[in-house]
Amino acid sequence: MDNEMISQLQFDRIKKEIQARAIGNYSKKRISDMTVSTNLQTVLDRQEETREARLILESSQHVPFMGLPRIDALTEQVKKGLILQPTDLIEYADFLRSSRMITKFFDKNQYQTPLLFAYSKHLPDLINVEELIDQKIKNNKVSDDASRNLRKVRKQLQLIEKEIQSKLLKFLRHPKNKEMIQEAMIVQKGEYYTIPIKASYKNKIDGTIIDESNKRTTVFIEPTVISKLNEHYQLLKAEEISEEYQVLAALTGAIAENEEVIDLLIETITVLDIIFARAKFSREINGSTPRINKSEHIIIKQGRHPFLPEHAVPLDVEIGKDYRGLIITGANAGGKTVVLKTVGLLTLMAMFGMQVPAKEGTELAVFDEIFVDVGDHQNLENALSTFSGHMQNIAAILKKIKRNTLVLLDEIGNGTEPNEGAALAIAIMESMYEQGALIIATTHYGEIKKFAGDHEDFVPAAMAFDREALRPKYQLRVGETGESQALWIAHKMDMSMKLIHQAERYLAEKAYRTQKKEFLPKTAVTNRKENKKERQLFAKGDRIFVNEYQKEALVYEDIGEDTIDVYLDKKIIHVPRQRVRLVRSAEDLYPTGYDLDSLFIDYKTRKRQRDLERGSKKAHKVLVKEMRKRQEERRVNDENSK
Repeated sequence: MDNEMISQLQFDRIKKEIQARAIGNYSKKRISDMTVSTNLQTVLDRQEETREARLILESSQHVPFMGLPRIDALTEQVKKGLILQPTDLIEYADFLRSSRMITKFFDKNQYQTPLLFAYSKHLPDLINVEELIDQKIKNNKVSDDASRNLRKVRKQLQLIEKEIQSKLLKFLRHPKNKEMIQEAMIVQKGEYYTIPIKASYKNKIDGTIIDESNKRTTVFIEPTVISKLNEHYQLLKAEEISEEYQVLAALTGAIAENEEVIDLLIETITVLDIIFARAKFSREINGSTPRINKSEHIIIKQGRHPFLPEHAVPLDVEIGKDYRGLIITGANAGGKTVVLKTVGLLTLMAMFGMQVPAKEGTELAVFDEIFVDVGDHQNLENALSTFSGHMQNIAAILKKIKRNTLVLLDEIGNGTEPNEGAALAIAIMESMYEQGALIIATTHYGEIKKFAGDHEDFVPAAMAFDREALRPKYQLRVGETGESQALWIAHKMDMSMKLIHQAERYLAEKAYRTQKKEFLPKTAVTNRKENKKERQLFAKGDRIFVNEYQKEALVYEDIGEDTIDVYLDKKIIHVPRQRVRLVRSAEDLYPTGYDLDSLFIDYKTRKRQRDLERGSKKAHKVLVKEMRKRQEERRVNDENSK
């Protein structure tokens, strides 16, 4: 599988979700390195493992994974000859203990989870090493009883420390020292026991200055009376460290002696950790175990993309049995690309051994290859346009296609002249089909829709569109073709209704305005003040008097021609420039930032726009009714022109 291609389906994110639910760091690394399997039996085994682990989770039982997070790193230290510290050894003992507990756990659940039991029953038992660590390490340090000499040394240390404390307390309580002491307390500075003395008295104390405060107002002195005791104490301390090291080295050696057995333990428990990580994520997405085949047959029932909200419309789709090509059409933002990604991602999840967010009866195929062309392949460094990027990707796919391959193509042929793009797209899909690929593609091109309807092994499908509510339903309807709903999208994006109506007329009549428009040189517009005497240019919203109609009107547009567009009696009309005069400028009439476009819309229309913006159902129904009327008029015109 091409990892770069399948990353377009967000499969890397699926792996990260599973990683986040694994306990061991080694498990997380293994998940990162793993890929989907193309072997049918391996996929079936993984699916059954995940199903069994899910049963354990649903029964509210907990597998006793302990000491797992750093076990691989600790084992590497042992293999390098490093000595483990007490806390490390405690983690190791927990791991060894968990292996015994895991064996017992799955022995108890063996009838429910036979595959997981098969892993656990071969876990080796290292109770002797586990108990040895427990005996020698107590409370995160080497135990007094770890060796006879260590117990003896520590006992001597306690006695000497007690004597040092006694002598220092006596020093603190002595009346002649009271004035010199900064604070009546014993302060340990590294290996030394000291008394804080005022800096001005530092030469009056019989002892050694060990340290001083930041402001140098206090010095920390070890009185001579305890110097010999402290020297003896430090010698014993060094002996204690040596004894502890020998104990830690012996325990680390006991682990090293069982290196092969421990490697097997880590490997087996890591596999179980990965299986349960898959099951945890499967449970969170409410997944179910799909049927698996190697016959290129996909049936998805009420499938959901795992990264879409739960209220997202579920998907029903089938391919591979009655037809090998599915061409999806419909509105932008209608969910076509989501269909591609859902089919591709659910297939990859199944091949990885995961349950999928779909209803029972879902069946997914194990493919040898999954090829994807989704998204923008524009590359500025290599001077590739979006179309060139797509073609480069598809050319690479065509060289690798064989039987048992799934190909997902988003907006195939898009980004170039439509006729050429459609012809090229059809040729590409024919080639892929003839090489044995299963194809799902999305398009806007009518020729490709026609190809899908005519081809015996292809079928068109459409993303449903709710014309009552003027929004996509995100439902796939196989056997239908959909429109792009471009005018609806333009309306939703607040494009001028005047422009949309014009587009509707062009769609119905195919009669375009082709007359040449004469434009004044740019200087005639920009140098308005210089040309004011020669020709006065009006601004949008200026109030003028039209001699011909003996009425006042508003300037709609003036680009310097002989006529200007004015708004009079709720209509836009052309009037000769010489027949008008300025009454008052828009600059004087309206405040800065005023929406001048609203001047040319009547109250009724403005009210309806405001009602639509605030979600009025009544206004919405009126808009729908008008659009239906225009669509019916267009249909009648089309029939009359035939």
